[in-house]
Amino acid sequence: MLLTIEQLEQCIPEASDRKRIKYIAPLNEALTKYGINTPIRIAAFLAQIAHESGSLHYVEEIASGSAYEYREDLGNLTDEALHYAHSAGSTTGRFYKGRGLIQITGFYNYKKCGQALGVDLVRQPSALTDPTLASLSAGWFWSTRNCNSLADVGSCTAITKVINGGINGLAERKANYIRCKKVFNLT
Repeated sequence: MLLTIEQLEQCIPEASDRKRIKYIAPLNEALTKYGINTPIRIAAFLAQIAHESGSLHYVEEIASGSAYEYREDLGNLTDEALHYAHSAGSTTGRFYKGRGLIQITGFYNYKKCGQALGVDLVRQPSALTDPTLASLSAGWFWSTRNCNSLADVGSCTAITKVINGGINGLAERKANYIRCKKVFNLT
């Protein structure tokens, strides 16, 4: 199932026409590649990316990334992460801060995502601001965290926890989900 521009407009009405046009083909590529191919899966995916990206407005975390500087769990203290960040005149937290429609964050996640997409995100993490890579990285994250199965049972809260690590923005995500489900006649 391919997403139409009209459906995208109804699901993410706060996005500008320019953003919707810019993202429709990359989103459809991600939906196809990662099996986000039923109305309930697409509704759940769009609800989450609408929140995560501020309605397709942000593909790079607004915060500086300094909160991630000493995060061993993200791989930001590995020699490789330190080398590439410092070579770019940055720090690991800032260099590997969240990017993409679902914010890929930290050296380990950039490395795994880059390997999956066939792109060197370790050296060029800002590549995830490209619409195609921003969309594909969101699909990759969704797929590798089994969010399709959570979408199949309608668990917006569980998906939010997977994506966010908690329930930040849950009310908005649920409102987005309800709106997206209506677009696909699921209510």
